[in-house]
Amino acid sequence: MLSDNTRGAILMMGSMTAFTLNDACVKALGGDMPLAQLLALRGLATTLFLFLLARQLGALSFRFSSRDCWLIGIRSLAEVAAAFFFLNALFNMPIANATAILQALPLTVTLSAALFFREKLGWRRLTAISVGLAGVLLIVRPGVDGFNVFSLYALAAVVAVTIRDMAVRSMSPSVPSMTIALVAAFAVCLFGFGWSVSVEWAPMTVRSTLLLGGSIAGIIVAYLLSVAVMRVGEVGFVAPFRYTGLVVALFIGLLFFDEWPDFLTLIGAVIVVGTGVFTLWREQVAKRQ
Repeated sequence: MLSDNTRGAILMMGSMTAFTLNDACVKALGGDMPLAQLLALRGLATTLFLFLLARQLGALSFRFSSRDCWLIGIRSLAEVAAAFFFLNALFNMPIANATAILQALPLTVTLSAALFFREKLGWRRLTAISVGLAGVLLIVRPGVDGFNVFSLYALAAVVAVTIRDMAVRSMSPSVPSMTIALVAAFAVCLFGFGWSVSVEWAPMTVRSTLLLGGSIAGIIVAYLLSVAVMRVGEVGFVAPFRYTGLVVALFIGLLFFDEWPDFLTLIGAVIVVGTGVFTLWREQVAKRQ
């Protein structure tokens, strides 16, 4: 029988794989439909699914304070910004490169928590964060030949997701997670439809319909698994398995898009992952102490 930690690790790897498969479908759709149309249709399907799931679980409630209302609004706007910037990056750069930049999230979230919530940050984690951010610069490499401006979009997505997570940390524990996720999905849906008014929609072919369905299925499965992860296993053991997504992105990029990061990008990715794992481990050590 599998232990809780093993089940948690499997769920985390499944969640990250599903997120990456969603990203791959999105990237493949880049030549078939405008991003606004994609955000609108995927946002609509995700919103409907989350609403039905929340109703079924009895986890839907909109009774919260005005402060939490503002925080939910900030989080939802950050979700819209993250979707806009990261999907733009996916459309225009290798999937492994965009995914590698996104792996800096544990570093930026830890640093932001120390800055805004005065969470204790020792010299070991601070050093790891500094080294990890230097690894991000190796991936982005601004100002040199081969620089892709859409790397900055991926960095903007990291900033947006960090703001999103900081807003969640500031909310009252009584605010249901399903409500938060549903409002964010609805915000992305509204943004997509609002943007698409000024964009000519592409006709839905068999290929684009299948890819859109794959993207929707991937994001829904990833969400369900990510919720399940939080209920089993120790965070310190399970969290590092989130980097499975980068490994999957490397193989998908090679097999389906004929992409493989150059040497400096791979070195940067290794640095970001290594410092991220160390930061997560040190955070659990600090909590136990």
